[in-house]
Amino acid sequence: MRRFSLTPYLLLAPGFALLVAFTHFPAILAFWQSLFTTPRGRRPAQWAGADNYLAMLDDPVLAKVLWNSALYAAATVPAAIALAFLMALWVNGRMPGRAFARLAFFTPTILPMVAAANIWLFFYTPGFGLLDQLLHGAFGLPSTNWLGSDATALWAVVVVAVWKEAGFFMIFYLAAFQAVPPALAEAARLEGCGRWSYVRRVLIPLVAPTTLFVAVNALINAFRVVDHIFAMTGGGPNNATNLLLFHIWEVGFRFWDTAQASALTVLLLAILGVAAAVQFRLMDRGTHYR
Repeated sequence: MRRFSLTPYLLLAPGFALLVAFTHFPAILAFWQSLFTTPRGRRPAQWAGADNYLAMLDDPVLAKVLWNSALYAAATVPAAIALAFLMALWVNGRMPGRAFARLAFFTPTILPMVAAANIWLFFYTPGFGLLDQLLHGAFGLPSTNWLGSDATALWAVVVVAVWKEAGFFMIFYLAAFQAVPPALAEAARLEGCGRWSYVRRVLIPLVAPTTLFVAVNALINAFRVVDHIFAMTGGGPNNATNLLLFHIWEVGFRFWDTAQASALTVLLLAILGVAAAVQFRLMDRGTHYR
């Protein structure tokens, strides 16, 4: 008969308490508040049922926001993962200045997002920014308002996010590469396997758990973007860069409709939950844990 031990539960209790207090309880509270109206002055909140959720169906801005968020996630997640993998692969080998290269790749991660956004504002400034100076000076192209055009604003923000996140994800891949036994590379070389064949057939399958972890975190990051939207575009022009979390902030704190903002928060949690479940379902099949 197995003896019951209380020690593991006591060790988990502090972390579980913080998880409940700062994750589960706010989520439940947001769902509860979404079932009421927003209190106004002396008028208390009234039961609204599903009214706040039904109001989403008639909100044209929300449709645009969801489309922007989907495009943003579809662009940033694979781009950040691919760039992080390539950077980690590069700095994992023996090369002159390897420590400097690692530092250079990781530096954007330690910058506050607002500081990074201001750096890229200088790059994107029409006429005077670094991009316009290079493109006009080298190719004679006309000046482009990267953040002021509906066609380019979202993609300009995507570039900043990938630049900021790839170095952070690189660290996880670098740790995974260093855990791969060197004997595997030697055996592949003796069998006549080229470098890219080794990467594709050996290295990528071995680091699949890291890829799954990075993909889930990249997806979460894609839907919690708000700070560099504040600093760079404010959601404009014409809601071209208005993403879901920024829209929630606008509804809750600019328009002071906390009930509708709570309903939007529940929508955000549902999207993240479904997307994470799909990722685990699709990627976990090809993931092998040692």
